[in-house]
Amino acid sequence: MKKYFNFLKDKYFKFVFWTVIFILFVIWIGSWWLLLGIPIIFDYYISKKVNWTFWKKRDLETKSKLIEWVDALVFAVIAATIIRSFFIEAYMIPTSSLEKSLLVGDYLFVSKVSYGPRMPMTPIAIPFTHTFQGSTFEPYLEWIKAPYKRLKGLGHIKRNDIVVFNFPEGDTVVLERSAESYYKIIRDYALQLEQADIQSGKNLVDGNIYLNNARDLVKKNYTIVTRPIDKEDNYVKRCVAVAGDTLEMRKGFVYINGKKGKIHKFEEHNYHIIMKPGKSLNPKALYDMGISKEDFGYSGQYPVEGYVLPLTKEYLNKIEKFKSVKEVVKMVEDSGIYNPDIIPHSPNYKWNVDNLGPLYIPEKGRTIKIDTFNLPLYRRIIAVYEGNNLKVKNGKIFINGKETGEYTFKMNYYLMMGDNRSNSADSRYWGFVPEDHIVGKPIFIWMSMDKDKTIFTGKIRWNRLLKSANVK
Repeated sequence: MKKYFNFLKDKYFKFVFWTVIFILFVIWIGSWWLLLGIPIIFDYYISKKVNWTFWKKRDLETKSKLIEWVDALVFAVIAATIIRSFFIEAYMIPTSSLEKSLLVGDYLFVSKVSYGPRMPMTPIAIPFTHTFQGSTFEPYLEWIKAPYKRLKGLGHIKRNDIVVFNFPEGDTVVLERSAESYYKIIRDYALQLEQADIQSGKNLVDGNIYLNNARDLVKKNYTIVTRPIDKEDNYVKRCVAVAGDTLEMRKGFVYINGKKGKIHKFEEHNYHIIMKPGKSLNPKALYDMGISKEDFGYSGQYPVEGYVLPLTKEYLNKIEKFKSVKEVVKMVEDSGIYNPDIIPHSPNYKWNVDNLGPLYIPEKGRTIKIDTFNLPLYRRIIAVYEGNNLKVKNGKIFINGKETGEYTFKMNYYLMMGDNRSNSADSRYWGFVPEDHIVGKPIFIWMSMDKDKTIFTGKIRWNRLLKSANVK
């Protein structure tokens, strides 16, 4: 039987096979200069003028164990880097923003080909590293930077897809407070400076002055690092609106282009659970329903004794039937109340976590009119994501030195939210996700571990293994 497969060892067969694979890869990438690699393949298999495996001597009849390990390691690093960059990557769910669709401790495989893999933008990096939390050492070099380019994929982002992407505000990081957005820290400092002037009776100055002073304070007191797009932290959320949509939130419900959006099976909202006198909730009963200990952190006295828990419609119906429960009230902010943490962080837009919009989601090639009123909605897109020089003088807008009243978008954008709507830091807080920040689409869960349990009490969630990670 072996004689029928002897051709697999033939050097000419190997050369032709790997050359065909390489050419197909070059066609996919579309970088024709890479065809210069064909002579290297020819030399490796046929002419053998150069010793490409420099760590060992050629034509060794027997290899030492060390050489075998080096061979295996080199092959593994190259193969894993190609697979991770262009096909599939592992990811772990760190927060409860997508509960109960995805749980804290779920380990996912994320498909890069679903939306088309993004060519490496910072190619010089230590393999299998992203960033080191809280460290000034970054495991990559920015000596070579490649422009954004996305290869052809199997499809496009659709509404309600769960998507992995680079955190849009992750371009600047305060290392000592890396779990927080740098821009929120700046806004908080600016607000403190403004409040200090109010309390001391000083005349208030322009808001941009407070922001500039806040930046100086943060720079003085903390360690600030900047990161390229593909090295920003990975986030995972559900896409609620795609490019060209107009989104609005009314009393916690999403509306797309004037129509009420889909309510997902595992979508959660915070509810105030008011108990009967002397009664309390049994934590074990809640845990058996799938409510984690992390959810218990939202319990308290608001505004009367009781609990505040994020609940799906299914769990809401169950808790309402508890004999110890007097009443369950959905917690929703009133419209017209300004929350400075909600986009566009401008008092001209009295938006909050449950009420915002209408908000147009930019589409590539679409031109809109801009003025000083709606500029806060798209300022970051124009100045940061699309790299323009934006200035406002005497109520007039200048882009790249030219006065204008319109702008044409260069990329598509998306709006992402967590299914745990009341407890998710998402697009409502930091805005649009540009297409060049998209990483991929979660496809299935390969491991799931419950942080509230030990290995002896069921830490591994066996029922979640190999389940789809893109719950509609």
